[in-house]
Amino acid sequence: MNWKIRRALGNGGRFIILALFLLGVLLPMYWMIITSLKTNPEIINAQRLTYWPETFTSENYIALFKLFSYGGLLKNSIIVSVSTGICVTLLSILGGYSFARYKFHGKESMLVFFMVTQMIPGILVIIPLYVILSRMGLINTHMGLFIYYLISNLPFCVITMRSFFERIPYTLEEAARVDGCTRLQSLWRIVLPSMFPGIVAVFVFAFIGAWNELIAGTILINTPEMWTIPVGLKTLIGKYNVQWGVLMAGATLALIPTAVMFAGMQKFVVEGLTAGAVKE
Repeated sequence: MNWKIRRALGNGGRFIILALFLLGVLLPMYWMIITSLKTNPEIINAQRLTYWPETFTSENYIALFKLFSYGGLLKNSIIVSVSTGICVTLLSILGGYSFARYKFHGKESMLVFFMVTQMIPGILVIIPLYVILSRMGLINTHMGLFIYYLISNLPFCVITMRSFFERIPYTLEEAARVDGCTRLQSLWRIVLPSMFPGIVAVFVFAFIGAWNELIAGTILINTPEMWTIPVGLKTLIGKYNVQWGVLMAGATLALIPTAVMFAGMQKFVVEGLTAGAVKE
């Protein structure tokens, strides 16, 4: 077989695989958006499946704002997610730098422990954490939810940030020290600007982890005023019926902030994730 034909077949195969993957990603989002624009009879009509709304309607969005103080849900989600992203990123910088640049007793054991924690389902620590937070008076507060998101996202982010630091040659810091910089100044002026894409990637990971989380929010938050978006939307799933139109409208609105953030930070996220995969 001619090498040109083999190359064309290989490119065609890769194109088909990527196209199927893209379809698998976009199709659920498309279905969610068009369902939010359908009338309820059209949504629940199992005899006739429609791939485009017969009648466009905004009744699901109107019902969403009548059922919830959606602005309150959005505010709670933003407070918890942004604070989690910022604090996880800052602590990951300090932890990742320590693991990458210092040698200390128990370093390898701590790294193994961090990796093992990623294999433990988060639900296993919810009940002990609930007891601790209850005794501290942090149930049904942003702080209690923030603590859970912090401890659940931090191990992975520290390991990720460590790989970013290891990619930066230590000779850059040594040159800065020769020029009179302290260790902190060399970190701030030399190292961190060089790994900005990695910092963005860690922030986005922590933000999305907090933004989409449901189980901890359901257990640790018990009043509507403190609900985050996933917890509020969960109440639309009843024992005997599901308000699909309103649920899809809420999910569509919840997608907008993350979509905007990814659109603005896509270059940095992709560059950061690929950079952290290779140690130079």
